[in-house]
Amino acid sequence: MASKVYGCIAKIADSIIANKEFLTELDREIGDADHGINMARGYTEALGQLPQDETDIGAVLKKTGMVLISKVGGASGPLYGTAYMKAAKAAAGKTELTVQDGKEILEAIIGGIKQRGKAERGEKTMLDAIIPAYEAYAAAADGGKDLAGCLDAMCAAAKEGVEYTKTIRATKGRASYLGDRSIGHQDPGATSSLLTMEAVRGFVEEG
Repeated sequence: MASKVYGCIAKIADSIIANKEFLTELDREIGDADHGINMARGYTEALGQLPQDETDIGAVLKKTGMVLISKVGGASGPLYGTAYMKAAKAAAGKTELTVQDGKEILEAIIGGIKQRGKAERGEKTMLDAIIPAYEAYAAAADGGKDLAGCLDAMCAAAKEGVEYTKTIRATKGRASYLGDRSIGHQDPGATSSLLTMEAVRGFVEEG
């Protein structure tokens, strides 16, 4: 029987694969037109390599990160791979996650992406979805909300963050070459980050 953590990664993979064309179309506007294709390939490969019965959440996250780094091209592979590797370190040895664990994982992910991508909030990247998501999750957690409530707050903030990326110019990656012409387009990485968070919430809701 597949472990919970494998099931969660499978849920994320299903969402990314289902939205492959949408993500690639977004990337066609301001990037290399390959974000969805690359991410779908990476997750397909990850599902084939992950041990389905492994209950150590950190171990599964680490393996996912390693596969994404090796199989996803462009900036997305290293950035998503780093996110999973940092999450793995925060979840090492755990078979269940608490609300507090979720907060620490998001914090670790942001630190890893900032370090790897040399990016900050407001530069039209995945951080524009993930940082507000973390802040909303943390505020909900500190306010005593349960995991479902924290995940709802996280996803709502991430969605707002994706909308925000439409209003700013890109200063990182290929999109930065467009200058002000990048305004009006939503960031593909922020969008795939939102899809990831919504998939996690969906998985938790399904129990």
